[in-house]
Amino acid sequence: MLKARLLESKLSSLYKAGKIVGGVYLGKGQEAVSASLGASLVRGRDIFAPLIRDQAGRTAFGESMLDCTRTYLGSVLGPMKGRDGNIHRGRPLEGLPAMISHLGTTVSVVAGMLVARRLKGEMAGVVGATCVGDGATSTGSFHEGLNMVAIENLPMVVIVANNQFAYSTPTDRQYACEDLLDRAKGYGVAGHSVDGTDMLACSKVIGRAVTLAREGAGPQMVVARLLRLSGHGEHDDGSYVPNTLRAGNLGRDCLEVATAQMTEGGYAGADEIERWKTEFTDEVQAAVAQAQQEPAPDPWDEEWFACKSTTGRL
Repeated sequence: MLKARLLESKLSSLYKAGKIVGGVYLGKGQEAVSASLGASLVRGRDIFAPLIRDQAGRTAFGESMLDCTRTYLGSVLGPMKGRDGNIHRGRPLEGLPAMISHLGTTVSVVAGMLVARRLKGEMAGVVGATCVGDGATSTGSFHEGLNMVAIENLPMVVIVANNQFAYSTPTDRQYACEDLLDRAKGYGVAGHSVDGTDMLACSKVIGRAVTLAREGAGPQMVVARLLRLSGHGEHDDGSYVPNTLRAGNLGRDCLEVATAQMTEGGYAGADEIERWKTEFTDEVQAAVAQAQQEPAPDPWDEEWFACKSTTGRL
């Protein structure tokens, strides 16, 4: 959580300085949810489709910091070779598909990857997971994907980060059901609810959902209640969020809550956490400096062909 927060703070600064082309979307306030999911999965076995606020989950799942900085800064040595937008990065062969859209599409993408594993006889102990926002649950892609997941009884965990706004549209203008968990019931998917600002609660509930899916209990959906602590993106000031909401329980900073939980629970001392901050800040600076020195793609050398034949281009 801390490493992701420090990395994204640097990305925000680079964006405001004009060093990053394209949008920057921060996971500030969602780190407890995202990190709990990423830490519950196994890199090299499971499938994790992260979205725009999942840097903490990417970090916990094992994505290198250089993969992030190289993509944001357009390095040809990055996983997307500087060819794609900075948020559409991934390593599909390692179970980390590149994001297509944050509007529910990844539910069906992960479902398809799980079905492919099943057809190849490679499903033993595998879990697929993704994390979408409350706004995504109002899209057709989400419902079609969740319906397939339920019918095929796939070992999948869908996290819904209910941050109270789909961009600037509040939840009372998005859906009429009493709780988003009702959507899990409607498809025959097991549902769980958690305070998304509470690291220990997220770890317990999301970890349990992953375990249930891994043990054959079918698809699981977790609705996490929280609030974005920044705008929709760094281009947005979030002025539409009421101050009363910011001042309430949903507006708590999950990183501050986690720090208190770590120290009060005896998991780590305040001095140790400060050392982590220094260590991670140095790591962020080194990754940014390296990516900034690397070449961008050369359009004259690039070959924009999807495939080649043995005799020439197709």
